[in-house]
Amino acid sequence: MTSNSARHRMTATDAAHRVTSGELFFDLVFVCAITQVTALMAADPTWLRLFGAAVVLALLWWCWSCFAWLGNVVRADSGPLFGVLIAVMSIVMVTSLVVPEVYEDKAGGVPAALVFVLCYGSVRLLHLASYWVAHPGDAALRAVLRRTALISVLPPFVLLLAGSQLHGRAQVLVWLGAVAIDYLGIYVTGSSGWRVNSAGHFAERHGLIVIIALGESLVAIGVGAAGYAVTGAVLAAGVAGVLVAAGLWLLYFRRVAEPVEERLASLEGDARTTLARDAYTFLHLPLIAGVVLTALGVESVLHQAADSGHYDLAEPLHGVQAWALTGGVGLFLLGTAAILLRVGARRPTALLVAGALCLPAGLLVALVPALLALGLLTLVVPAALLLHRRAGRRAPAQG
Repeated sequence: MTSNSARHRMTATDAAHRVTSGELFFDLVFVCAITQVTALMAADPTWLRLFGAAVVLALLWWCWSCFAWLGNVVRADSGPLFGVLIAVMSIVMVTSLVVPEVYEDKAGGVPAALVFVLCYGSVRLLHLASYWVAHPGDAALRAVLRRTALISVLPPFVLLLAGSQLHGRAQVLVWLGAVAIDYLGIYVTGSSGWRVNSAGHFAERHGLIVIIALGESLVAIGVGAAGYAVTGAVLAAGVAGVLVAAGLWLLYFRRVAEPVEERLASLEGDARTTLARDAYTFLHLPLIAGVVLTALGVESVLHQAADSGHYDLAEPLHGVQAWALTGGVGLFLLGTAAILLRVGARRPTALLVAGALCLPAGLLVALVPALLALGLLTLVVPAALLLHRRAGRRAPAQG
């Protein structure tokens, strides 16, 4: 019979550990969070708001990443950690609800920016406290936890609090400074002490969050056409949106996920921790950001296709939405290329070139009908993937 004290201890993981149902449940709240970031951009599609939304996404990503690391060393579906996850889910849900107002409060509502910052600080505190309690005898980990609290958590939190009392460009810039300190602080505090017990779990965890982000791009199809009659143009745009998401899925899960996981599994100790930090915690953020941007562009195309009273089918996208449609795909392509380069894979020239071409392609999107631009975009990722595969087949023969 399991003793009462055993039930209240955190359970360590091993190399065979996989993602638990508790973690899948935890990830559900981030579906809402990612959707709200898209809504934040769509409500005011300006370059300042786009920049501000990127800052918010970076903070939300850090919240998720903290517990992806923790769940790799302690089981998330048993003991007190599951209770912590439920608490964090509740906090992140509150965070998500205030995201659309984080830069502009609505009359009668709570101070959204302040609530957002307090919730973010609470998540970071719960993460550090959980690590501390779970490893009472790990001196190296406790040392890095202290450094993290003093360098990577406290100073950014103070800046976030200060920024919550500002507005417009000043708020975005102060929050950007907080994000920069938080992210760079991880390099200052060092990787010694952190652990990745299961490479398979860590890779699977990040693959699932990529799927969640891609799901947001599919949700955007429904959001863009909501409240309008379903026309042939709407159906065509919906199918094109699915094809774009499918292309991104194929690229990640067929060409990126496996070699990165294999490389992570081949390493041990601090070398594994460093690769996990670089290839997953840092370089997966551009993938998520790219999908969120693409979702904004797809949603805009669907809206124009559905709202025939205000838009003609020959109408192009404009401004931020035009850039987001192709820029998001470009960011995803460059992110996958960076991941492959980090793990020492062959040079992904096709992905680099395609990504670099997609970033400024918003200038061309603003010149052609929105539906046509989306249709052409469905060809970009498959073409880059095909060229990437062909280059891989030639490389051994040339060697």
